[in-house]
Amino acid sequence: MTHLTSRQVLAIVTNYGVEQDELLVPVRHLRDHGAVVTVAAAQPGDIRTLVGDEKPGDTVQPDTTIDAVDTAGFDLLLVPGGTINADALRLRPEAVAAVAEFASSGRPVAAICHGPWAVVEAGHVSGATLTSYPSLATDVRNAGGTWVDEPVVRDDGAGFPLITSRTPGDLPAFLREIDAVLEG
Repeated sequence: MTHLTSRQVLAIVTNYGVEQDELLVPVRHLRDHGAVVTVAAAQPGDIRTLVGDEKPGDTVQPDTTIDAVDTAGFDLLLVPGGTINADALRLRPEAVAAVAEFASSGRPVAAICHGPWAVVEAGHVSGATLTSYPSLATDVRNAGGTWVDEPVVRDDGAGFPLITSRTPGDLPAFLREIDAVLEG
């Protein structure tokens, strides 16, 4: 179970409102398969996850903050959803800059649920086909992307590998595509 050894993954989140399983399931999966995952929060201190945007979830201790991370050494950027998390994340310049740095350098970005809002905000959706939580469809289209209702979409149309999924129910397909890109 160590087929991702030496792969470096950066997950960016705010300190409140990230959908529990969209952060914890990928982090656990990637670490179990040998990847080194760094969880970067918007601010120092605990990350309070939610389940279904409303019920309290697990509390997570981040490894660092987004503004303290040098993104250069990472192989993939993970942007979990959660409406509150994703909406606040796209308003943080350091988070938008992290997405732009990955996209501009051709490195993969994996965003689930409301997470693609950060990719829209970074200006790197034009030419891509992607999915998300359905309420983002208009935002994706207005940013020049093509939105589809599929469990997972992997697309290079914006000049970098973009992996997107709709909800926690799509995590098995989402993780399969992340593994494929990291193994690639």
